[in-house]
Amino acid sequence: MKILVTGSAGFIGSFTAARLMQDGHEVVGVDNLNDYYDVGLKNGRNERLKGLFPSYVFEKMSIADYGTLEELFRAHRFEYVVNLAAQAGVRYSLSNPLAYGESNLSGFLNVLECCRRYEVRHLVYASSSSVYGLNARVPFSVHDNVDHPVSLYAATKKSNELLAHCYAHLYGIPATGLRFFTVYGPWGRPDMAYFLFTRAILEGRPIDVFNNGDMERDFTYIDDIVEGVCRTLWMVPSGNPAWNAESPDPGTSSAPYRIYNIGNNNPVRLMHFIEVIEKALGRKATINYLPMQPGDVKTTYADIDDLVRDAGYAPATTVERGIGEFVRWYREYYRIDV
Repeated sequence: MKILVTGSAGFIGSFTAARLMQDGHEVVGVDNLNDYYDVGLKNGRNERLKGLFPSYVFEKMSIADYGTLEELFRAHRFEYVVNLAAQAGVRYSLSNPLAYGESNLSGFLNVLECCRRYEVRHLVYASSSSVYGLNARVPFSVHDNVDHPVSLYAATKKSNELLAHCYAHLYGIPATGLRFFTVYGPWGRPDMAYFLFTRAILEGRPIDVFNNGDMERDFTYIDDIVEGVCRTLWMVPSGNPAWNAESPDPGTSSAPYRIYNIGNNNPVRLMHFIEVIEKALGRKATINYLPMQPGDVKTTYADIDDLVRDAGYAPATTVERGIGEFVRWYREYYRIDV
């Protein structure tokens, strides 16, 4: 198949592109290579892809540029699209809100419109566990209402789900949204807590721990995320005949539209997570306890029953194994002696 992966120089995007090419598919990747975090790391992921897969085609572009994106669709006639391009980060959205409107709203609408014009068989796109916002019931279920986001980032991801549903309903474009839960692993994002903790501990600096450490996250290893993305890509949704407009189920629709959680289904206490990092590094952390930050949530916990039922798959990588792999990569990439 010919597949477009947007955000292909990003963390999840680069691993997804690699897996699809490993499985024999033709992949075109696009990324704007912005400087939200270290561009060198993004270029490193890209070079890794090119080294492993000489057939890999990369185009530097922003999905917010409709004209350029439409030309790409016209030239390649993609059969499937995996949209992983987005402005990420909850805290960054507090100080740079316009970046989220450009990429996560305008950019995603451009992707949808191109999928409509060029009759893509299935669009799979990244949503986020952040959409659950003020929901207090755990584990978080795709069948629960998510109308109370607590960050602009979360609001843009919920907007993606709404836009995708409109296009599925109006134009019959099959669309599947994947709510990722705290993804980590080698080649990860430097703005994520596990990356920041590792760097600070190795440099002998204190780490900032919010809400005085009273937090839980459903940490999900990158290989598990990619497995979920690839399995759902081939599960082209159709309308749910049991969907009832008088009692609407947010997770499905009468349109060809589905939502899945991809999480480890096993929330880990933040303080235990730090202990795992300390053990992998062989060093203790100095902790600077801080209050909860605006836009943060105390707990994330994925209900993955639908993913297990439909894809026959459940993420299962332990944080001990996952952090071990990350630390090994970190030491090698940054040339840090044990």
